[in-house]
Amino acid sequence: MTTEATGTQHSVDDPRNADVLVWVDGELVPRDRAVVSVFDSGFVLGDGVWEGLRVSGGHPAFLEAHLDRLEEGARALLIDLPTRSELIEAVYATLRANEMTDGVHVRLMVTRGVKSTPYQDPRMVVGPPTVVVVAEHKEPLPATVSEGITLFTTHVRRATPDTLDPRLNAHSKLNDIVACIQAYTAGADEALMLDPQGFVATCNSTHFFIVTRDGEVWTSDGRFCLAGITRANVLAVCRANDVVARETTFSLTDVYNAAEAFVTGTYAGVVPVRTVDGRTIGSGARGPVTERLQRLYQEHVAADVASRSGS
Repeated sequence: MTTEATGTQHSVDDPRNADVLVWVDGELVPRDRAVVSVFDSGFVLGDGVWEGLRVSGGHPAFLEAHLDRLEEGARALLIDLPTRSELIEAVYATLRANEMTDGVHVRLMVTRGVKSTPYQDPRMVVGPPTVVVVAEHKEPLPATVSEGITLFTTHVRRATPDTLDPRLNAHSKLNDIVACIQAYTAGADEALMLDPQGFVATCNSTHFFIVTRDGEVWTSDGRFCLAGITRANVLAVCRANDVVARETTFSLTDVYNAAEAFVTGTYAGVVPVRTVDGRTIGSGARGPVTERLQRLYQEHVAADVASRSGS
């Protein structure tokens, strides 16, 4: 079963993407020849780490923070990453080869490497890590940013750190995929996921926030979600602009009675939420706090990019 994508990652197909060059282990190759071995750890087991990067003015925003998170995940999984300078050069070489400066989304992926046989033991790896950089002309739909999305609370709970640490941005995303399937088959755009105690945690591919009727911005306490770069930036933007922001536990009842709700992610930034589980949030339209945070976040991105450009 397939349905049209309507979530935060949805974009209009750009014909330029048919001819992009993809970085695969130091070589830039056409999209239709960008392949890895069937014995690669990422293909066999989902054994790898990755980052999504938004490019503006020729530079990936918040690159150092993304590479910090990539390195933290690789260290936890005992994956030997290339040096940071090598990863940065791979990203910029891909952008240069494709003459990309704005409206670009990059996926940087590193797997443990090729295995001698399709088996889970990491000691079966017979080569260096596999590094892939995919850069695409890709912009969020204007309607997504202005009108927002709908969410459905899935039965799939966020994992605990002793099973699969939710802070790892690993290739294995099967629990999030199952949550997404349940959401879109229920008629929503994306899934809202709860923690093991039933409190609101995060979404399947974005982080979730509410705005209370008192004007406070709440997000989960962070124990059961990825250490989101955009999440952290939005919290910082709130605190720098006299918006009370809390990382706390809250329930679906709090969500249903919120004045506003929104999600955050590298690709689309700040996106309003219209409904959750069929309940209209606030007026059902983008609220004033969400709209203000969209503007402030874009200014924050622009400032980071400007600092890289030396302007």
